[in-house]
Amino acid sequence: MDLARLWPALLLPLAAALDFRYHHQEGMEAFLKSVARNYSSITHLHSVGKSVRGRNLWVLVVGQFPKEHRVGIPEFKYVANMHGDETVGRELLLHLIDYLVSRYGKDVEVTQLVNSTRIHIMPSMNPDGFEAVRKPDCYYSNGRENHNQYDLNRNFPDAFEYNNATRQPETRAVMAWLRAEPFVLSANLHGGALVASYPFDNGAPATGTSHSRSLTPDDDVFQHLAHTYASRNPNMTKPDQCKNKMNFPNGVTNGYSWYPLQGGMQDYNYVWAQCFEITLELSCCKYPREEKLPYFWNDNKASLIEYIKQVHLGIKGQVFDQNKNPLPNVIVEVQDRKHICPFRTNKFGEYYLLLLPGSYEINVTVPGHEPHLTKVVIPEKSQHFSALKKNFVLPFQGQLESLLGSNPPCPMIPLYKMSSSHSAATKPSLFLFLLILLHIFFK
Repeated sequence: MDLARLWPALLLPLAAALDFRYHHQEGMEAFLKSVARNYSSITHLHSVGKSVRGRNLWVLVVGQFPKEHRVGIPEFKYVANMHGDETVGRELLLHLIDYLVSRYGKDVEVTQLVNSTRIHIMPSMNPDGFEAVRKPDCYYSNGRENHNQYDLNRNFPDAFEYNNATRQPETRAVMAWLRAEPFVLSANLHGGALVASYPFDNGAPATGTSHSRSLTPDDDVFQHLAHTYASRNPNMTKPDQCKNKMNFPNGVTNGYSWYPLQGGMQDYNYVWAQCFEITLELSCCKYPREEKLPYFWNDNKASLIEYIKQVHLGIKGQVFDQNKNPLPNVIVEVQDRKHICPFRTNKFGEYYLLLLPGSYEINVTVPGHEPHLTKVVIPEKSQHFSALKKNFVLPFQGQLESLLGSNPPCPMIPLYKMSSSHSAATKPSLFLFLLILLHIFFK
């Protein structure tokens, strides 16, 4: 590694190590603000919204360019404490922040990871619930829901059935955050079991529910992601760790196979935000004693770091017209794994496709025009901390601005219910046009 990129980080101040205890809102805010102040060159602290009771939903961004997106640098996020009584993830993310900033410039792996990735960390999505817990319990406490008594992990739009639950401030804030940042990979941290769970959480016959599962078009990647995390946690892969007769082979499960869930955040991320997300259940006891926290950190530290690295799987690049102008809203997908809501380029003309090593045919389509097909090979050993880079230049010269600018996103309605089969998405422009008309008509 170029040591010239390391030496400025050596000037970063040394901060006192974060202690292993539960940090309530005031203590968590003080820690986050201290990190943002002491490591201002690689961090940015901001709130994406407020809870019902007005508490900030803090996000700390760690990266070489923490304040804004840079082309070619993928966006990653961790979210914890959706259920206020599930507390381990909240503390693990605070310690992950401490680990990343304190080792930046000293540890080559951490430095490369921070320089090549924009890492967003939300320690608590439900601060009201956390503060509401008066008597911690391993199984259920009154802080699970938000202040309005809504389960936030049942509060998102659902791709399989109508979710009529009133959208909560915390949910709306996260949805707006997902629209603002082109996230590629994510995980949400929970408690009450030891398993890495991957989408879908809800399902339809088209996704395999007749076989007691619900699989995405990217099932191979999701299984890889779940195994990546579970295999580095020394307890997650062991059978029946929670003594409740729930055995998850190799510490992973398909969400629907475990139990169907409507309105979950990980399905929403994948369908409407183009962000691959899995759910990490990190402790048998939802609110364990403080003295157990160092053990949870030791068990999860390697997994947390290795999982972030997976944002560099596959292929990335930009789509341009012949004048080298980046083209937003262009559909970019693998030919044989089309999404019910097609993956599109962001406002910078960027795309990111998480793919395992292999040969693929990439379909680049401007709605209303013929697709451009290109074969690519993802090598077994990908570039260090970077996906394979492949740009596309389309045979257009600026006449697409009105079409691409007016192309609406997928409506937040049960897309699978509106489609008789997933194959309807093979003609995404026509399919989405019909869905949007139905949405407007029945709204």
